[in-house]
Amino acid sequence: MSLNPVGALRHSGSLFAMALDVVRTLPRRPFQVREFIQQAWFIASVTILPTALVSIPFGAVIALQIGSLTRQLGAQSFSGAASVLAVLREASPIVTALLIAGAGGTAICADLGARKIREEIDAMQVLGIDPIHRLVVPRVLASMVVAVLLNGLVSVVGVAGGYFFNVVLQDGTPGAYLASFTTLAQLSDLWAAEIKALVFGAIAAIVASYKGLTAKGGPKGVGDAVNQSVVITFMLLFVTNFVMTAVYFQVVPQRG
Repeated sequence: MSLNPVGALRHSGSLFAMALDVVRTLPRRPFQVREFIQQAWFIASVTILPTALVSIPFGAVIALQIGSLTRQLGAQSFSGAASVLAVLREASPIVTALLIAGAGGTAICADLGARKIREEIDAMQVLGIDPIHRLVVPRVLASMVVAVLLNGLVSVVGVAGGYFFNVVLQDGTPGAYLASFTTLAQLSDLWAAEIKALVFGAIAAIVASYKGLTAKGGPKGVGDAVNQSVVITFMLLFVTNFVMTAVYFQVVPQRG
């Protein structure tokens, strides 16, 4: 990827144009059902276990930090509510996004990059087959679906891990922890987290697909494309998360 401003703008424009092509191609028929199912199963298989394992320490750290803070403030009864709120709003979408980009996105980029350097993509275009419709759209939809499902998994595992560490390690009260779940958190927080995961999954798949389809320079170029896709995806995810969180706070009234 070019380091000069003109090259960066060109790549940004090409990435945005590809995202528009994906949106435009979504309703086109026939839909690649087999490719979608294969990609969804593959992405889920490489991300479920790492996501579950990563969400446990995330929930533990949040529970320990919030438990210590609420004890200092004399508000131990709100430790469960604060932990659940932090896991639902921020931890679960971010963990999901990082794993989708780090595990699923790299696999998508490597697969499409290998096809590109073997000139399979060029052969498809010569035959009149649109690579966006045939390869990219199923991967984007699969990534979005898996991200939404993984977000629910992370939420459950993170809350359960937070409960365990708060009750066992910090001598919290199980009844107070469970009873305070709905004090601060609300159903709209869960929907907002799911929407975040949906958008994050789309971003990760589109960036990975773009870097894979534009890879050049042989196997080394594919490796560089994979590394660049992860870095670019992480940057876009954090910026998008900030924007969506700011919009959410302005639209949805918060409980006090």
